Amino acid sequence: MAYQSGFREGLFEGQTIFVPGGGGGLGRCIAHELASLGARLVLAGRTLTKLQRTEAEIVADGGVVLGCHAVELRDEAAVIDLVSRVIELHGPLHGLVNAAGGQFPSHLENMSLNAWNAVLHNNLTSYFLVAREVYKQCMRERGGSIVNIGADYESGMPGMGHNGAARAGLSNFTFTAATEWGRSGVRVNCVIPGFIATTGLDRYPEEDWDALASIDRKIPLGRHGTAAEISAMVVFLMSEMAAYVTGADFRVDGGMHNGASSFVFQPAEARNVKTFNGFHRDEPPELLRP
Repeated sequence: MAYQSGFREGLFEGQTIFVPGGGGGLGRCIAHELASLGARLVLAGRTLTKLQRTEAEIVADGGVVLGCHAVELRDEAAVIDLVSRVIELHGPLHGLVNAAGGQFPSHLENMSLNAWNAVLHNNLTSYFLVAREVYKQCMRERGGSIVNIGADYESGMPGMGHNGAARAGLSNFTFTAATEWGRSGVRVNCVIPGFIATTGLDRYPEEDWDALASIDRKIPLGRHGTAAEISAMVVFLMSEMAAYVTGADFRVDGGMHNGASSFVFQPAEARNVKTFNGFHRDEPPELLRP
């Protein structure tokens, strides 16, 4: 069985796309769909074994992974060298999907400076460094598309203020980069997922699992999203069909940013709600399993 993408076969034929964070979660799913549509992939992240797992899966499905690179994406010198090596080894890059990152719950009053800096570096600095180097070393002369994977920050992020600050910065960086790099033919956009049913949910403390599992009550569509639904938006933004789309946030959250109820409206039970999941190797989180 192969990835069941809704996009046309060969959409990215002849293109090389760089996916930092392709070893797991949303990045793994996005890498699979891009490969199924003909892209040649280069994967990067901290843990080589995770990257190699994604590579083995894609190759088994008939796709192409040009290389896997283990690197600390928060280290400027390491990122400069990484992008240089990637281009030297694999040729020019047509696209970049910034999907690496990580966060953890912490109240502001208890948050150390190290904790604050760690999440800002994970979810903002690393994205900036990779995008800057891809632009300077390749896309400035050739054009291309960059998609950052963010998170909804607009109502604050109580319990994870460091992540909210980083994601707000990421969206602002997206807008700025799109303006500064637009005349070079580089489009930059940001996808903002809602609560997506990946194994990443299992990394939260078990005392939070009930709240995470029942979050669907706050979502107008009444369910968690799938990784394939995020990937579909990324694929569109990376494609030629989005040639006039840049400098924007795109929420894929089932309408959660609007809320599911108000003091004069309570939602009925969900019905007629459809789910798209073309990812044939999807792994649901333990906390959502029956």
